[in-house]
Amino acid sequence: MRLIHLLVLTIPLLAYGCGNIGPPVLERQVLGYDEITSTLDQKLLLLNIARLSHGHPVHFTATSSIAATFDWTTSIGAGATVAESSGTNLFNFDFGASASENPTFQIVPITGKAFSEQILEPFDETGFQFHVFPRRDNIDRVLRLIVAGFEFQNPDGSHASYVENNPRRVREYEMFRRMVMHLDWLNENRKLFIRPLIFERVVLDGLEVPPRGQDIIKDEGLTWKRKSDGTYLVTRLTAGRLVIMNRDSTAMTDNEQFRLNEKLKKNPKGHVYVEITPDGPGGDFPIRGALKIRSVLQILTFVADGIEFAKEFDVSPDPSTGKIDVNPRATLEIIVTSSPPISDGVWMRYRDRYYSVANTRWDREAFSILGHLFETAVGDVEDVGIPITISK
Repeated sequence: MRLIHLLVLTIPLLAYGCGNIGPPVLERQVLGYDEITSTLDQKLLLLNIARLSHGHPVHFTATSSIAATFDWTTSIGAGATVAESSGTNLFNFDFGASASENPTFQIVPITGKAFSEQILEPFDETGFQFHVFPRRDNIDRVLRLIVAGFEFQNPDGSHASYVENNPRRVREYEMFRRMVMHLDWLNENRKLFIRPLIFERVVLDGLEVPPRGQDIIKDEGLTWKRKSDGTYLVTRLTAGRLVIMNRDSTAMTDNEQFRLNEKLKKNPKGHVYVEITPDGPGGDFPIRGALKIRSVLQILTFVADGIEFAKEFDVSPDPSTGKIDVNPRATLEIIVTSSPPISDGVWMRYRDRYYSVANTRWDREAFSILGHLFETAVGDVEDVGIPITISK
């Protein structure tokens, strides 16, 4: 009877244990696929940096989908042997569980005109905002990666001079680095304002009668007011160009913001206006002009050139800039060795050489930003190119 009781208690526990094999397996596999996909993306970036460092063309492949069928089976049985003679009756039971999977991977070679435009076209102001706003403490890394150079402008917005973020142009590169450090110092001290110009734009002026309510509701953003002469003014709240300033642009009048926005319309797409005026914080180092934003291919080429062709070098801050905590020589240092690196970071082999990201917090974060920039530029690749399906 004791054995029977033991069996009655044990069988449900075993069944419960077998039934719970599936969820842990699923958890491990889903997280494993996610980790592998992330690692592949990082390796592809390193591979293309290595290609560019040799003067070879880039090529990207994306894992567009992973479909996996999971199968769990459990079995349990019990039996008994009853002897005719006196003695202890023999009981036995057995149980088993198994799990299997059948994954199907779909990879997509990213090619064609649309993709070429995505990696060749410079980021616009929205893309710049997207990467600066979430973590304002990364502004120095973002600027050094994403900005090709700085165009100094006259008060009327016309071109004055240009400095390139290129170590081969030594004096220009030094000036650019000092501007980035100055902006970063202002940002660290909460004296830098990065936001679009917001102003009321006149839609209609001199109306004899107030606009109808249905018109205001239909055209979202319209407001109206009665002027002192009895006529009505209709305006719309408008978001203009992005500006980086050492004063709050929202403290400017609507007319001031409107006039500044009209001037900035001269700047082509992929330019972000910067104005550090002498009457504000950090004004001892005045800056007025536009950041010229790179494309994804330009960013990758800049990093690849930094390996050997155009190595970056140390630049000290301008005397008017306050204390800078971190000021590494390279924007993103790629280590090239003849054997696999010892660190746990991602590495890639190309032409019998091994490429990896330098094992510092700065470089790891810069490489992470590079990955986000690539994902933002490329977007959805589900319908790009001809998919290749691999079944395991």
